[in-house]
Amino acid sequence: MKVLLITAAFPPMRAGEADHALNLSRQLGQRGLNVNVLTTKGHEESANEPFIVYPVMSDWSWSDLPRLITFVTRCCPDVVFLIYIGLMYNYHPMMTFAPTICRALLPRVRFVTLFEYPLGWSPGRWSILTRGVRRAVQRWAGRRDIDYEFGSLLRDSDAIIVLSNYHRDKLAQRWRGVHAKSVLVPPPPLLRMSRENGGISRHQTREKLGLALNDFLVAYFGYIYPPKGVETLFKAFQIVSSQRNNARLILIGGVLAREYSERPSYAREMRELPERLGIQQKVIWIGEYATDSEEASLFLRAADTCVFPNHLGVYLNNSSFAAAAAHGLPIIATQGSMVEEPFIDRENILLCPPKSPELMAAAIMAIMDDPDLKKRLNQGSLRLASEWFSWDKAIERIISTFRANQQ
Repeated sequence: MKVLLITAAFPPMRAGEADHALNLSRQLGQRGLNVNVLTTKGHEESANEPFIVYPVMSDWSWSDLPRLITFVTRCCPDVVFLIYIGLMYNYHPMMTFAPTICRALLPRVRFVTLFEYPLGWSPGRWSILTRGVRRAVQRWAGRRDIDYEFGSLLRDSDAIIVLSNYHRDKLAQRWRGVHAKSVLVPPPPLLRMSRENGGISRHQTREKLGLALNDFLVAYFGYIYPPKGVETLFKAFQIVSSQRNNARLILIGGVLAREYSERPSYAREMRELPERLGIQQKVIWIGEYATDSEEASLFLRAADTCVFPNHLGVYLNNSSFAAAAAHGLPIIATQGSMVEEPFIDRENILLCPPKSPELMAAAIMAIMDDPDLKKRLNQGSLRLASEWFSWDKAIERIISTFRANQQ
């Protein structure tokens, strides 16, 4: 089976979407599929990988449409696999009509769209000319069931892959047929897992970090940017460390301040906040880690719990959550507007409200003080990872969407 995977985000871009695209390409290639990756100029070409990268697209605007048409025609895939979020494509409408365009070129091609997040194009960012071309393309594609934000993606994709039920519900509000053609495939861990070797790696890593035997290490894992709620975690940890002298905090992941122009000093603010709170001596900054090494995995093995303080709550689409679960860590996370069905409070996750340092601190200390709760959450994390965050199961579900008889 020949698969054309289309993604605007690919390494060396620092983004979860780029890491996800890389791992999907690798996993599909390792299972014998002929994978070709169409991506943006400047991204890495593959070396010793089971796929081929073509970094030929410029800005994914209307001026790139001839390039897209030429590449799809020459590639002649059996399946086009689009990884989509409006942000990746500069919020331009061109790729929202990709399934209609591809099927006009190759009538028998199977088109599958994976939504990283239910966010489409943004009309306010583009000129009258861009919006006028979009209207012309919409007339060509047929007006019926065309969504203003997502074009023909929902209508003309043969299958839709969602990363969480929350995303599915959001998309279903845009088009009634989403539930019938969608498959839930949460992202598995996007890091190289280290071996569980009876605690040896944990002990060695804690020694390198300068931790005492009884130190309790709280971990934050993932990219750091304003909606992730790291400020709340720092304030919660200040409360914990004032009552538990053996508490330590490790942050594994780099700061992505460039995406938030309204807070250009965000990275500096985060670096200075522990000092202002008087906890700087108990905070370990790891920053960026090598995605092709076991470094991040070893730090997670050294931790005693992992906290996700997201302002919007945690959902199945959070690949950092998947990594923490795969390491069997007791997980504390903020509750969103809905609780995904696999999450069971105090069984495989400990939920607390967003933006509440006091209640987050209480959750951390509950795990520190209650060995039974910690053990139950540890076992629950491993069960959750086995059922929902396995690469084998994820790729099996994705490949099933590539087959026409699955529609």
